Amino acid sequence: MDITEQCVVALTWTLKDTLGEVLDVLDDPVEFLVGGDDLLPRIEQALQGHAPGAKLDLHIEPEEAFCDFNDQLLFLEPRNLFPAELEEGMTIEGTALPKGTNPDAPRNAQYTVTEIYPEHVVLDGNHPLAGIAIRLSLKVEAVREATEEEIGRGTCGTGFFRIDVDPDGTPPEAVLH
Repeated sequence: MDITEQCVVALTWTLKDTLGEVLDVLDDPVEFLVGGDDLLPRIEQALQGHAPGAKLDLHIEPEEAFCDFNDQLLFLEPRNLFPAELEEGMTIEGTALPKGTNPDAPRNAQYTVTEIYPEHVVLDGNHPLAGIAIRLSLKVEAVREATEEEIGRGTCGTGFFRIDVDPDGTPPEAVLH
């Protein structure tokens, strides 16, 4: 079976930055819904018409991957609003930001604690790969028809790549889990 819209592909891959640093390796096949929310559009386009066993090497620019870095998604927040056990690298859903944080911080973003100072915390709502061109070497391990449930949900539930577009016009966010 060739890959078409609304089918499920099982993929393995190696994800690198343009300097060749490995960012992610997926050795065991994971299923993704083509035509849903699981994959970046650029990856879906490249997969069209391929069959199990196909190997693809993709170069994806930031605007087609995890967007350009947006300094408007950096927030300096009072340290006392956060628990004492807060550590750099932790992530916080925008909907879970403590009361008293900047009301301009989008609640549909996921924030990474990038720095902790005695009086302030730096929250970054950008994806960790924002502004980075990526190279993806992937292999199609299997292809099958999608179930009605998967099509209805728009996902196989794996969500490695997910595109969140905010209806109020703020830039889309891409998430690599």
